[in-house]
Amino acid sequence: MSSNRLGRGLEALIIPREETSSTDTLKINVNNISPNPHQPRQQFDETALQELVASIKEKGILTPITVRDDAGNYILIAGERRLRAAKLAGLVDIPAYVIEVENDAEMMEMALIENIQRENLNPIEEAEAFAVLNSKYGLSQEAVAISVGKKRVTVTNSLRLLNLPSEIKESIKMGEISAGHGRAILMMKTTRAMVKLWQQTLKKNLSVRGAETLAKFYTSYKSEISQRKKEIDPRIKHLEDELISALGTKVKLTYQKGSGKIIVNYFSDDDFERIFSLLTGNRDS
Repeated sequence: MSSNRLGRGLEALIIPREETSSTDTLKINVNNISPNPHQPRQQFDETALQELVASIKEKGILTPITVRDDAGNYILIAGERRLRAAKLAGLVDIPAYVIEVENDAEMMEMALIENIQRENLNPIEEAEAFAVLNSKYGLSQEAVAISVGKKRVTVTNSLRLLNLPSEIKESIKMGEISAGHGRAILMMKTTRAMVKLWQQTLKKNLSVRGAETLAKFYTSYKSEISQRKKEIDPRIKHLEDELISALGTKVKLTYQKGSGKIIVNYFSDDDFERIFSLLTGNRDS
């Protein structure tokens, strides 16, 4: 494959009509195709796979997979779901484009492009694939961004997710929280603080904006407490922490001779409704 095919996105995996000949698309025995060793996608939804099996039984394979020739056998580049579904559907042969690939980096890049443009990767799988292209194959973040048709800052932010603790990365993989939540959690400075914010995000079902607000509060609150700790009563500090944990927002408690104030901050109408429900016990409000 010529280098000018790089960075062209999904169309780089589909041979343009004017470039094709009768031999460009082949029927290949499914048992002669090896999996892509650089497949960026790690999780396959079983329900969606069975739906694809049913579609293939009804309509066949509408879009050929893409493979490279390996001395008479073939290595899959793009289309692993179609290949798996074809085997489950009992197909013997599958249509495939056979293309030339210069090296493993290019093969992974093409598999990554196909998955990204079909929106098949979760954010952590995508970040891990970017990291392999960046570290193992020496592509700069700028080169990775160009090759997959994204902005450099998008690739940078994606790679940052790999700095999250393992349980939070798994939570993103499982769809419990989004990549936006992950970036908000990264605002915390320690693993312990990240895990604490993640737990609060799950417990309070916080939006990304809510998680960002709480992260900003935690970081500023720590600085504020360090300034107040000489003057604040430890008992008041303990009660303040309890209120913060219960309400999932910034709370300031002042006390003097039997009176004082509780200041509860909210940062949006939705945040107000959430806090109001917690305070009143009215879950339907």
